[in-house]
Parts: sequence; C-alpha cells; structure tokens
Amino acid sequence: MLIQITALFLFAAISALAQTNDVAFTNYSIEISNSPAVTFQSQTNPDPSIARRVGQIRADCIQNRRMICGKILKVLPDGLIVDSGYTNLMRDPLDRSWLAPGTVVASQSPNLVESKEPGSICVGLVFLTDYPKSRRSLKPKPYDYVMLEGYPAGQYTYTSIGDVYRTVRRFSVRLPEAVRLNFHADTK
Repeated sequence: MLIQITALFLFAAISALAQTNDVAFTNYSIEISNSPAVTFQSQTNPDPSIARRVGQIRADCIQNRRMICGKILKVLPDGLIVDSGYTNLMRDPLDRSWLAPGTVVASQSPNLVESKEPGSICVGLVFLTDYPKSRRSLKPKPYDYVMLEGYPAGQYTYTSIGDVYRTVRRFSVRLPEAVRLNFHADTK
C-alpha cells in the first residue's frame, strides 16, 4: 500500500513538473549593460502603423491592378518583359489560358490609352514577375503572348541592348508578392 501511494505521489509530481505555463509576451525589453533597451514584438501583435501601411499598400495594389495582355519581348530569370496593349488577345479561345503561342494573330490596339480603372488594359512595356508555371511544360518564349492580371510592384531596370538600361513598371501576378515588393521599396 505504501508503495502504491508513493508511486501515485511520484506520478502526480512528475505530471506537475511536465506542465508548462507559457506566458505570451507581446512587447518586452531586454537590457544589456552599457546598451540601450531593445524592444521585440511578437507576430501576434504587429505594430499598428506597419499593419495600417501594409493594408494601404494592398488597397493601392488592388485599385491599380491592370490586365496585361501583350507580346513577350524578353524572358529573364526573374520575369518577362512584355509589350502590353494587345486587346484582341482577350477573345475566345485565347482567353482560356494565360499563355498563347507566337503563331497567334494579334496586334496592338491603335490609339489605346490606359485607363485608371481597376482591371483596365495595361499599355506599354512592363516587367511581369511571378507568372504561373504551365502544366503542359510550356515555357514562355520571346514573341509568345500573355494574358494575366497584374498588381503594380514598383519599377524594374534591365539591360535592353548592350549597355542600354531601361526602367519599366513592374507587375506581379500574385497580390501578396506585390504588397511585399512595394513595402520593401517603401522602407528603403
């Protein structure tokens, strides 16, 4: 009987020691001698001004999204240089895929002016990043056509020919990536 009580007591004591009561710190300071206090914030309690700024950037990206339908001029490791403004690509059956072969008959719309409405047709040279990967192992090639909705993500500078650098608008197909790129550009 004494052994059973001792075993029960020992079991209860070990169970009590195994319990942890984690306390979630949202803001706390660590002071190291001869240095100012450093404040850390947890992921669950972000700085309201940062969260507000990210929300504003996201809203701006949604408001300024564009339909990029155009000819691929250059394929770069991190994206595509596209001459956008080919509105006749948005026809059946071409609108079923984001990528059309260069053999498709398409032309730029004459006198097309880019509207400020969300989802309007983008006009001019742009850099498109985060484009989808094709399931059929089709890779975009120069002079193929793309039809994608893109979110503004700052600017992109690339080498056009030789030592000639061009700066164009950058668009991301994924909204979170566009927000991230804009936020990092904002903080620099």
